[in-house]
Amino acid sequence: MSRHLERLLQIDALLRSKQRHTADSLAQELEISERTVRNDLNFLRDRYGAPLDYTRQQGYHYTDPDWRLPTITLSKGELFALTVGARMLEAYAGSTYAEDLRSAIARLAERLPEQSWVDLQQLADDRILFRGGAEINLNPDIWHKLEDACQMHKTVQMTYYTASRNAVSDRGLDPYVLHIYRGTNPYVIGYCHQRQEIRWFRVDRIKQLEILDQTFVPDPTFDARDHLEMIFQHEAGGVPVPVAIWFDARTAPFIRERRWHPTQEIQEHPDGSLTLRMVVRGLNDLKRWVLGYGKGAIVREPPELVQLVRDEVEEMRHRCLED
Repeated sequence: MSRHLERLLQIDALLRSKQRHTADSLAQELEISERTVRNDLNFLRDRYGAPLDYTRQQGYHYTDPDWRLPTITLSKGELFALTVGARMLEAYAGSTYAEDLRSAIARLAERLPEQSWVDLQQLADDRILFRGGAEINLNPDIWHKLEDACQMHKTVQMTYYTASRNAVSDRGLDPYVLHIYRGTNPYVIGYCHQRQEIRWFRVDRIKQLEILDQTFVPDPTFDARDHLEMIFQHEAGGVPVPVAIWFDARTAPFIRERRWHPTQEIQEHPDGSLTLRMVVRGLNDLKRWVLGYGKGAIVREPPELVQLVRDEVEEMRHRCLED
């Protein structure tokens, strides 16, 4: 922002305050000369058509309190979209950016008449609600350190909690990209020095993180978009595998209404059932997804996924019998 524009914004804010201001008092507040203040006031009148007036009782003031300095051309619809976006971000991605975004929106709102802003806030409160489900404990400091490390290509050393093993380990990581999956789960994707391959790490499971002086060169064969397209949900391990899953007629409508994977193909059957085919990396998340449909889904291929589902169902059966 230019120094002149910043000064105009300060003058605008002072004129809207309840205090009486003269050219001399404005000059003292801004620590500039009275001549500069008068030039700025004339600039507001001539360039922006500000409805400025001066009386002994009120000092300098706007005759139309709804007039706004057009520093940013933002419609009410655009500001409403930003407001809703801030609430969506807070509901689904935690509060890492939400506070900064709310602050920015409040500053933009100063350019709108007060009643217009009140109306927008009320509409956002009463008509559009977001519920993000279970919340995560995301450390903003760790997230912002990862942002810096990704941008500067700096290796990080982290203490990471692996939920599946209920274990903590220290790892070196070359962070490539940050990814918020399904709006709730924040991941960092990068080269793991311990596993010597590209891995995903839940950022909220990073207990400690330090940016090292060591820099890295990203793998030139890694393309984030291609990488994300090949996975199912967030499991990235393994080579691409063709998958075929049959869904009965009662479950099929829920499969048709979404695009589950970029490679998917749906084969319709005369009885209303369907077969979903796709090529994915990683089978454990796919196993959990299939089991969520119960008897309405049957895995046809690959054999590894068929066995994973069978083993899971068998283990569940045994535990039910033991109870």
